[in-house]
Amino acid sequence: MVLIISLPQPKAGISVSKIQGQAPREFGRVLIQQAGGPAGTIETYIEVPFDLGDKRLYPDGLIRVTRGQRSWTALVEVKTGKNELAAGQLENYLDIAREQGFDTVITISNQIPPIAGQHPTRVDKRKLKKVGLQHWSWTHVLSQAVIQKEHRGVSDPDQAWILGELIRYLEHSRSGALEFDDMGEHWVKVRDAVASSTLRDTDKGAAAIAGRFEALLRFCCLELGKQLGDQVTPVLTRKEQLDPAVRTAALVESLTSSGLLRGAIRIPNTVGSLVVTADLRAGQITCHVDLDAPKSGRPLTRVNWLVRQLRHAPDGLRLEAFVAHARGQGTAELLGAVRSDPALLVADPKKDLRMFRIAMVAPMGPKRGRGRGAFIDSVNDSVNVFYREVLQHLKAWASAPPKMRETPEPPAEPVALVSTSVSSQDGPELVDEPDSPPAAPPSGTTVSGDQADRGPAAAEPTLPHDHQSPDAEATG
Repeated sequence: MVLIISLPQPKAGISVSKIQGQAPREFGRVLIQQAGGPAGTIETYIEVPFDLGDKRLYPDGLIRVTRGQRSWTALVEVKTGKNELAAGQLENYLDIAREQGFDTVITISNQIPPIAGQHPTRVDKRKLKKVGLQHWSWTHVLSQAVIQKEHRGVSDPDQAWILGELIRYLEHSRSGALEFDDMGEHWVKVRDAVASSTLRDTDKGAAAIAGRFEALLRFCCLELGKQLGDQVTPVLTRKEQLDPAVRTAALVESLTSSGLLRGAIRIPNTVGSLVVTADLRAGQITCHVDLDAPKSGRPLTRVNWLVRQLRHAPDGLRLEAFVAHARGQGTAELLGAVRSDPALLVADPKKDLRMFRIAMVAPMGPKRGRGRGAFIDSVNDSVNVFYREVLQHLKAWASAPPKMRETPEPPAEPVALVSTSVSSQDGPELVDEPDSPPAAPPSGTTVSGDQADRGPAAAEPTLPHDHQSPDAEATG
């Protein structure tokens, strides 16, 4: 048995009990884990009756997860359409869970809490000492279903088909599972008061609009995460996570003093947080990201490094450059101008650039609902366009890793040079012939003692008398 979600009944009266009984295993485990439950065998029940005092109550569902000797149980309450959760009903279910030894109560509605983990309905905190209270918006359930089917995958083909039908049902306009579609009844009044600089932090609508803006950022995270197949979350400080009133107070102060609503979104594996700023006075939505400049190279080289990463970005993108050890604003130019002349972002070539800011500005929709000219769609569209055209293409600078020095090969040991070694200066090599005995002088030739001492090479033959020269004959 796998997870059952008590789906809103369609107005056409189509039964969804079969889908409830065969929800995909992987999808159920993801939602159970987010509610604090363990991995194990999941059993689900619908409209289980419980007695509380003299009343009989019927929660919409019950989920039980067993793993070995351990069991985890949760009651489920569901609202659809514009219906909101009631504090009294939830407190009754918390009492039932405490009496039965259950672990938590899970609520599902179209209410999107501004902070993940925060419940949209206030209940008596004393009832939460032994029992937890979790909330899923229908947008969150739909987002997790799409991520599971399209990105993580489902092992069983039949269960993948069932999950696809669940997604198809939740996306239908008559399912009762609505998206974030209204900025609230105070939107027009607060918007006009900001434009005329008459809004005060004590005004009733200021805190309400601050909360709706936080819920809108959460909705943008769910929509973007559904496309990326990953968890996209709002950026909050630890203090804001522990006390949401701190975040609301900061937004109200910014709204009344400067007319700005600002928040940040964390997308996994990006260079930085995507900051969204709604300027109600100027009527503009600005999305920007801060990117650290390279740690080495000339300022102009660092600007070119950034421009190369923005080759597909629009020319209207605003670039800002901040120098190291300096306060205040830096240089700013549009991307189209910087492409032609990168030196426009370098005010002083002798100062190092430490950070770039890349910003995209779009017109703000003034309407409170959804559709063309609506504030909700202008913010959501700006987030998607900025991520698609800018943020997903940016990469952080990384220095090249140090290279190991190559160890040279030791030279060969020199051989002692001897006189018999061959040299390029040697001529043709002479061949020694074997010794032969000296030739005997011809007959009639006399060898003197000196010639005998000089050897055969020094002996000179003497001509015979018959062959003496004429001079010798004349002398004789």
